[in-house]
Amino acid sequence: MFRGVQHISLDAKGRMAVPSRQRELLSVIGEGHIVLTVDTQAPCLALYPLPEWERIERDVQALPALNPAVKRFQRLVLGYATDLQLDGSGRILVPPALRDYAQLEKRAVLVGQGNKLELWSEDLWQKECAAALATDSAEELPAELMQLNL
Repeated sequence: MFRGVQHISLDAKGRMAVPSRQRELLSVIGEGHIVLTVDTQAPCLALYPLPEWERIERDVQALPALNPAVKRFQRLVLGYATDLQLDGSGRILVPPALRDYAQLEKRAVLVGQGNKLELWSEDLWQKECAAALATDSAEELPAELMQLNL
């Protein structure tokens, strides 16, 4: 399980060092093989260990492609999917198209989401957190969240 929020940096070439805790888990789960793609609901990237991505990819491909909304979703998620490998220093190179999509520059945030990690621009992450904190009214929470016992 990927947990926690970690502030990281990208170098001038777009490489990021994966924090050791996450790097160890990625090495165990997928032998350092990673898939990075776009998140269609937020301006961030989703980073999956390869075995988890392969499961998701099968599910996405099984969706009815004649539905225009499904086709658009598939084009983005599958189209942007990029195979990466941790290098000897535990870094990955984030491709320019994905950096542009997520507005990544020097400062970034890696956010654990259980089966995956999200990669955010630090500025966009701060805005996301501020928006989430501003939505504290119980009426605005979906029914599914109201059923949780935290």
